[in-house]
Amino acid sequence: MSLGRRTARQSELFIPANQIFSGSGHPFYSKLNQVLAECDFDRHVEALCEPFYKKGGRPSIPPGVYFRMIFIGYFEGISSQRGIAWRCADSLALRDFLGFSITEPTPVHVSMTMIRKRLDSEVFDEVFLYLLEVLRQKGLLKAKCLGIDATTLEANAAMRSIVRKDNGKNWKGYLRQMAREEGMEDPSDEDIQRMDRSRKDKKVSNKDWESPVDPDSRITRMKDGRTHLAYKAEHAVDLDTQAIVCARVVSADQGDTTSGPDTLTQAQVMSTRAGAQDSIEEVVADKGYHSNQVLAGCQEVGIRTYIPERKQKSRKWKGKPEHVKKAFHANRRRVRGKKGRRLNRLRSERVERTFAHVCETGGSRRTWLRGIEKVQKIHVIKCAAYNLGLLMRVLFKMSKPRSGNWTGWAGLVWPSQALQRSLHTLADLLEAVMLWWLGRVERFVIPSFGGFRIASFSRP
Repeated sequence: MSLGRRTARQSELFIPANQIFSGSGHPFYSKLNQVLAECDFDRHVEALCEPFYKKGGRPSIPPGVYFRMIFIGYFEGISSQRGIAWRCADSLALRDFLGFSITEPTPVHVSMTMIRKRLDSEVFDEVFLYLLEVLRQKGLLKAKCLGIDATTLEANAAMRSIVRKDNGKNWKGYLRQMAREEGMEDPSDEDIQRMDRSRKDKKVSNKDWESPVDPDSRITRMKDGRTHLAYKAEHAVDLDTQAIVCARVVSADQGDTTSGPDTLTQAQVMSTRAGAQDSIEEVVADKGYHSNQVLAGCQEVGIRTYIPERKQKSRKWKGKPEHVKKAFHANRRRVRGKKGRRLNRLRSERVERTFAHVCETGGSRRTWLRGIEKVQKIHVIKCAAYNLGLLMRVLFKMSKPRSGNWTGWAGLVWPSQALQRSLHTLADLLEAVMLWWLGRVERFVIPSFGGFRIASFSRP
């Protein structure tokens, strides 16, 4: 066989339709399309979006295609709209998932921006609620025991661009003013840097500073210790089924004790509208949500709390209502019990897992949009995509497309990569035993569990 060489080719002007290559489609996306077709997803979202379009004119991109593109951004780990549009135009499998042939152009990122601006935030919430109802029909929503936690989303704004709220000066102008107040007549950039290094109090506050390009973002400390402009995403997760019942994006400077009750209330509304038979009975959260008002409020509505308390020297109950003290001690007793420890372990595992899927592998840790409403729209749909991934994993044993460990011999679904490697090792071991039985191998050595090595071969 001779060496093949790559040469420049001239594209043909006309190509017969029967010669156009069309892939068989990705098994995951093909099955997901079947699930969306069974629940009549496209007709439902078209009815939701119809009031925002005019009657007449050129037909727009179908809303089902737009929401599918956001699903692709989650499953493929793409955060920007440009990346999603490029990936959809490049992949035959994704073209089949969206319903476009090889001769049709896929939507560009500008079209995605126009659709997002046109639709109201309530439409995105209704799409999330509709898919949550699909999970309830499949038995994946109970909403009796919820876990609540929050994480930070990095905003599309830099700290060096912040300005003062009172006079609009940037950081360098603020330092130059301080230098002049200390007696420097015309301070240079080196003088400002030298003064800034020797200064002790260098903290910036959201009361005095803001971002001119993204005023909704807030200065906060990220999970890795950096100080950045960010938002806060809060999830309420069903600890029995791992489904996200409620997803909210709030200001990063808003405390957990302030945003937690609102998230819990909205989770109750969402679960009721989704058709859940039972109401919320138990709530599990970390110590950041511990406060007397939260504990007493949950006790009034009949919700048992499992929230660890913060460490402090002593507590003073003088002048406080008696029901607040009872709620505090009841929560302490439940947290220290076996069930409380088990539920807190589930919370740390399953609620954090949603952030790992949506923010880390789903491409939402860094947002490329500006404004809390825009970030909320996309984050809610990506949480809906997480629920779809949960449905695919539980009902059809299919993990996300990027994992690459869910198809095997004859379409068999592998539960994990470890099992796949073990079966391959077993197959190789059986082949070596057969060669030894036929006399082709004199001996082979098994040095450790799960592996082997052929020591020597017999001569033919």
